[in-house]
Amino acid sequence: MRTEIPIYDINNFREYKTQGIVASRFGHYSKTHAHLHSAHRHSFYHLVFFTQGSGHHHIDFKQFEVKPGSVYFMIPGQVHSWSFDEEPDGYIINFSKDYFNSFLSNAGYLQSFSIFSGIADQQVITVPDDTASELAYCFEEILKEGALKGPFGDDLVRTLLLQIFIKAERSTGHKIEAAASSYNQTIFRNFQKLIAEHYRTLKLPKAYAELLYITPNHLNALCKDIIGLSAGELIREQVILEAKRLLINLDLSIADIADKLNFSDHSYFIKFFKKHEGITPEKFRKSNIKQHGK
Repeated sequence: MRTEIPIYDINNFREYKTQGIVASRFGHYSKTHAHLHSAHRHSFYHLVFFTQGSGHHHIDFKQFEVKPGSVYFMIPGQVHSWSFDEEPDGYIINFSKDYFNSFLSNAGYLQSFSIFSGIADQQVITVPDDTASELAYCFEEILKEGALKGPFGDDLVRTLLLQIFIKAERSTGHKIEAAASSYNQTIFRNFQKLIAEHYRTLKLPKAYAELLYITPNHLNALCKDIIGLSAGELIREQVILEAKRLLINLDLSIADIADKLNFSDHSYFIKFFKKHEGITPEKFRKSNIKQHGK
């Protein structure tokens, strides 16, 4: 039985107005997309703002409450699923990786927001009532624009989206890095990219520091300054996250997963996983398959 996590592309969804974006009321969307309730990934950015409903949302195997005023931001590749106790509604927008490429001169602009950090705890926020009203207005304007054919419509939608990002980020109290292309920000983004490429073979900060032409102390200091975690913690979190994603696939044995993650043997992988998660890989697999209805 294959239970590998499916990946959905933005082309799997009905276009909103132009290629690269889908916008809808969440109530309608949730009724027409049954995959919401099973663990899956997207190849695009994804955000949801709830105005009603209750339940839970799992992002990268962490559980968050669904409630009015909650906003969820996700980057490509993250694993998530939903479960609802009361009928939900609100707004949902999906947009492709290159949706802003022709609009923003700074290709790394979105990475200056903590809501797009890829760290689930920073991507789920609850906004105050005044911000919720402002966000709802922006979403409504985006939906209205989808029915029009006026000039500069696509650019108007992009500016409304940017307003949503900025208003949501401001509500977190986090400092938005205006100088997203600053030296340390650039190094940090490159470090994240290197982790995504090499986490299977490079597991020590020293190896990444060499690739970035900086000292391990400098790498560790800028990671703590930007995201509050050490370089070693970021590497370990990526390894653990990928282990969890692989554990959902029942076709892979624990030994297979240990081999894919380049552990010397599966017993060391089991010890590593249990040390950081508090349970064995097998127990994690069983609990999450049951939880996601696999």
